[in-house]
Amino acid sequence: MSKSQQTANLPEFDWDRADNKGFGSGYSAAERESLEQMYDGTLTEVNEKDVVLGTVVGITDREILLNIGFKSDGLVPSSEFRDLPDLKVGDQVDVYVENQEDPNGQLVLSRKKAKVITAWKNIQKALDDDLVIDGFVKRRTKGGLIVDIYGVEAFLPGSQIDVKPIRDFDIYVGKKMEVKVVKINYANDNVVVSHKVLIEKDLEAQRAQILNNLEKGQVLEGVIKNMTNFGVFIDLGGVDGLLHITDISWGRISHPSEVLNLDQRVNVVVLDFDEEKKRISLGMKQLQAHPWDALTEDIQVGSKVKGRIVNVADYGAFLEIMPGVEGLIHVSEMSWSQHLRNPQEFLKVGDEVEAVVLTLDRQDRKMSLGIKQLSADPWTRPDLTTKYAVGSRHTGIVRNLTNFGLFLELEEGIDGLVHVSDLSWTKKIKHPSDFTKAGENLDVVVLELDVDNRRLALGHKQLEENPWDTFEDTFTVGSVHRCTVLSKNDKMATLELPYGIEGFCTLRNLAKEDGSFAEVGESLDFRVTEFSKEDKRIMLSHTRTWQEKSEPASANKDAKPKAAKADKAPATSAAQGDQRGATLGDLDALAALKEQMEGRN
Repeated sequence: MSKSQQTANLPEFDWDRADNKGFGSGYSAAERESLEQMYDGTLTEVNEKDVVLGTVVGITDREILLNIGFKSDGLVPSSEFRDLPDLKVGDQVDVYVENQEDPNGQLVLSRKKAKVITAWKNIQKALDDDLVIDGFVKRRTKGGLIVDIYGVEAFLPGSQIDVKPIRDFDIYVGKKMEVKVVKINYANDNVVVSHKVLIEKDLEAQRAQILNNLEKGQVLEGVIKNMTNFGVFIDLGGVDGLLHITDISWGRISHPSEVLNLDQRVNVVVLDFDEEKKRISLGMKQLQAHPWDALTEDIQVGSKVKGRIVNVADYGAFLEIMPGVEGLIHVSEMSWSQHLRNPQEFLKVGDEVEAVVLTLDRQDRKMSLGIKQLSADPWTRPDLTTKYAVGSRHTGIVRNLTNFGLFLELEEGIDGLVHVSDLSWTKKIKHPSDFTKAGENLDVVVLELDVDNRRLALGHKQLEENPWDTFEDTFTVGSVHRCTVLSKNDKMATLELPYGIEGFCTLRNLAKEDGSFAEVGESLDFRVTEFSKEDKRIMLSHTRTWQEKSEPASANKDAKPKAAKADKAPATSAAQGDQRGATLGDLDALAALKEQMEGRN
């Protein structure tokens, strides 16, 4: 066969296919379309910021190779799979598409971000659908617990852990707990969960059953869930009741913790029930007989009892002779002294004392007691009249001050009155507080004793002789003395005389020779114009001292009285040492009298 014949028998050559030398060339349009459809079936549509399911196709020490059905596989750091220590090739996990192609043409994936996004979707779904989810308590924090749900840390407040107060949060750490999502704050990535809502739903039916069957006088069993100063709250199985502190024990207690403990199981009786407010009042002491019913017959009026002081009030103290049986010790029955005004000065809570039963009413459960009856009444002592005889001297304590005097306690139960007029011979005392004060010791003399009426009159000034007997000879009418003006009022001035006594001067007799008037604080000469021993009053005048100096000396009928006064004044002044002696007018009168006597001779 010739060469031309061989060439004619060959198929026609496709020059278009021969000229296309690129990747994937050599295919017809139909073949190419068929191949593209086959290739697209092996790929999935992948968008950035989506969470997709990936298959582990390779594991190294540093990276995990994942196939998500994209044109290339993605690499994820091994550190993001620490929670999956048993990860192997073929396992499927959720990953987050961060970038379809980085500068190196690599698909960028993140399992960490996928977990976060998936967790928040699940959390939102749990909130929307009111789902119960499992959580893991990681640690405690201030006010509650941190619970891991879907890899997100949520806050479980202490008040939402249980229907009863939780005192130890540590017992929940490291344990699983069912919770419900109650609040989500995306701005702060904050989630709040509750375990209490699950318990409350379980208790609703039980609570309704208890409330429907509740009756006064019914005895129930409960657990002490909370304790306060005024009582304890008891969980009756979904319903709380208040056991007031006064209904815990027949005896007095200052705090429920003295007889009860938290979480203690106790029996209580229903005292009252408010259906509208759902308030239940409970009692515990009512389950026992009243102690007054068991009070022995040997306790009668006049018998002695011992007990403990449980309360001190302004009017007295309460003595508990046995739990639930108390007697009142009135303040007037604590001591024979009449000046025990505050019971706290005599007794305090916790004191162990003995007392005498004064009154007893078993029906009304009342008892009055006395302490002072344990000792004899001091006013009935046989030696009382001898010890406090009129004129005897004693020292006592000032207990009370009044406008008319002061009360002095000589011994417990023996008081006496010192009248304000019996405090001083020389000073005019308006109020005893000007002379002494409560709590000070004071020496006195018995002036009068009345045993029947329990009265004792005392005096302080009687410890000394009456100085007015001496003053009668010292401050004679007409004598002159140096005095100081102490005070003035509208009509009278008070003067301080020698020996610390006081005198008085009318305002017009304060006039001085220059026409002015003596003022408070000035010391001047004053002449005695009147002396009254009975009224303890001395009247004086400064004006008379200079007026009588200016009168002319003469032998008239007025000279004799002046001579007589002048004759007596110098002698008095010489005896006392503080007198000014005779005035010039008195000397003139003496001179005239001498001339008359010499003329007669």
